[in-house]
Amino acid sequence: MYVDGEDFRGKGLVNLATIAQQVPGVYVRDEDGYGNFPNISLRGVDGSRSTKVTLMEDGILTAPSPYASPNAYYTPRSGRMAGIEFLKGSSQVRFGPHTTGGVVNFLSTPIPGSTSGYLRLTHGSHATTFGQFWAGSTQSLGAGRLGTLIELHGQSSDGYRVIDGTDADTGFRLLEPMLKLGWQPDAKAAHRFELKVGMSDFDADETYAGLTEADLAANPDRRYAGTAFDRHTAEQWRTYLKWIAEPDASTRVESALYFNAFRRNWSKLDAISGAGVGVPTNIGQALLNPAGLSVIQGLGAGNLVNRDAFRDHEALGWQTEGKLVLGNSVKHEVTVGLRLHRDTAGGTNQAITRASNLDGTFGAPTFGPVGDAGYAEVDAISLHAEDAVRLGALTVRPGIRREWLSYANTTFLGAAASGETTLTTGGIGATLDIAQGESLFAGVHAGASPANPSGYLAGTRAERSVGSELGWRLNGRGTRWEIAFFHTDFTRLIAPEVGVGGGGLNPSRNAGEAESHGVEMLVGYDHGRAKGWSLGTPLSLSATFTRARFKNLESRLGNSAGLFAGAENGSDVPYVPDWKVGLSAGLEWSRTALTLSGGYSSSTWGTGYNGRPRVDDTTGLPIAPSAIDGRVPALLTLDLAFRHELAGGLRLVGGVQNLTDEQETVSRAPLGPRANAPRSLHLGAEYRF
Repeated sequence: MYVDGEDFRGKGLVNLATIAQQVPGVYVRDEDGYGNFPNISLRGVDGSRSTKVTLMEDGILTAPSPYASPNAYYTPRSGRMAGIEFLKGSSQVRFGPHTTGGVVNFLSTPIPGSTSGYLRLTHGSHATTFGQFWAGSTQSLGAGRLGTLIELHGQSSDGYRVIDGTDADTGFRLLEPMLKLGWQPDAKAAHRFELKVGMSDFDADETYAGLTEADLAANPDRRYAGTAFDRHTAEQWRTYLKWIAEPDASTRVESALYFNAFRRNWSKLDAISGAGVGVPTNIGQALLNPAGLSVIQGLGAGNLVNRDAFRDHEALGWQTEGKLVLGNSVKHEVTVGLRLHRDTAGGTNQAITRASNLDGTFGAPTFGPVGDAGYAEVDAISLHAEDAVRLGALTVRPGIRREWLSYANTTFLGAAASGETTLTTGGIGATLDIAQGESLFAGVHAGASPANPSGYLAGTRAERSVGSELGWRLNGRGTRWEIAFFHTDFTRLIAPEVGVGGGGLNPSRNAGEAESHGVEMLVGYDHGRAKGWSLGTPLSLSATFTRARFKNLESRLGNSAGLFAGAENGSDVPYVPDWKVGLSAGLEWSRTALTLSGGYSSSTWGTGYNGRPRVDDTTGLPIAPSAIDGRVPALLTLDLAFRHELAGGLRLVGGVQNLTDEQETVSRAPLGPRANAPRSLHLGAEYRF
């Protein structure tokens, strides 16, 4: 499914969690209210840090280390995108490495065919600003056509959360410039080159630690004093050089060299110490212990322990894909692709200790030694082939993907190891055209998600899935209908590495099996346009029912399984609600438009414990509870947006997010409950030239 950037930006939606409310089968768990750290799940797969989803920008892998450390803290910003593609089921055969969940492909601003530009500036509650500017052109020169695009995107906010006893910001700052150059030489065989260079500079006063349930109910925008020292900084570079050749209508070749680099440091509250015998040191458990909570608040004797976690990621490679159309009565569209890829991940850790002053403040920091967090690298060769065979009204699309992976890993203790493995995935899809704009579709797809190097070398094997879908689609006469039934079996599930204070270069581990099935529905209709009115009444409704549960577990999953901890046969997979509904209704007349959009998610669980008390892995006896366990309540939010066309390409825009000011726990991870953003307003302008 494709979501147009002009559509969601026009509604004031720049957070992927709110954008995905309108996309069936896609769940995005938010953490900070601004979409800076999205957790993406497609069709019931574990969404922790989007590990089981292949993330791309312009068809290029964009996760910092998609093989060596896929759960790093970077996702492309929806606000600057021309559009976003969500690929599920057999449509993802060409992509990898993570295909148990699906593919999200972010599409950046293209080079315009003529001189043009765009500017959007808004300002709103909590000093939240959004800026998007681009200008470009394509000009004919003596030897060909030169295209240029410059873009600058920025977002910032002081933050809506308030740290006890301070006036410190809890928001973020983001700046993203980009340059694209295109060259199409005058030649008999049409071909062109495109160079993209972009970067992200990000700084957020964000924390892993949440609140107790009672404190969140009393004030969902609160943060404890001990989180005042938490800060996330990151820099990301992305670049590619593409060559696209289209010598005739039946042939297309696209080849790209690419390089991405990502460096971040997250200094975050990681533990407490010195609080007395029996007081848990883990933040998730300390939140539910009176003595531990008082330390986090700076009111009890003990120490805060922050962890300065620096990580350095690089990914580079070359990929090429060719398409060839053959045949007459029976047509074949054959696609063959090859990718050579290498990515690395390494870093350091440092403990920083501060003593509580017993008055809500803390003493001077004491810095521990800088320790090695380990190093991992993966070399991958990927080959895929797909053939779209058209037999009259029937199109059958078989495809296969093969990956050869070479792992190397050095642990933080200095031990080194290496190994190799292969992955084979693929599937077959079919579409039957019933009438103009109406079709049936079906497919079966075998997916995989490889373990990270430290996990693989410790015995963890790739997660596997077999998914099937059956659906009906209708487009035309002002109406859009789509309904799809899906079923996926997951085997050798890889437990989440992040979301509970760990992850990164730690070993991944297998956790058993799960099953996900459900139905997706999308309806779109504009009664006004269909009847020829001057008043447009666009209406869209998406609904997804998903039942995702663990099965065939030999025993209860232990606490080392992260968010899967405590799962038994029949337990719900965390953060996959049974129901998700999205609605958008608008009025468009003359030069003015008003849109009401919203999303509903039913309740879910924070971990595999599903409300049961925590127990010790060895003895089975009760142990200290954790704030990451428990219910995540159902939530309904509404957003209102308007626009009014002025003269000369100028447009007034504005809106209200979370119109009814509903706030509930939306995530218990990483370390304790946190709520969605409160009601906020924005006002600004757009200008096109």
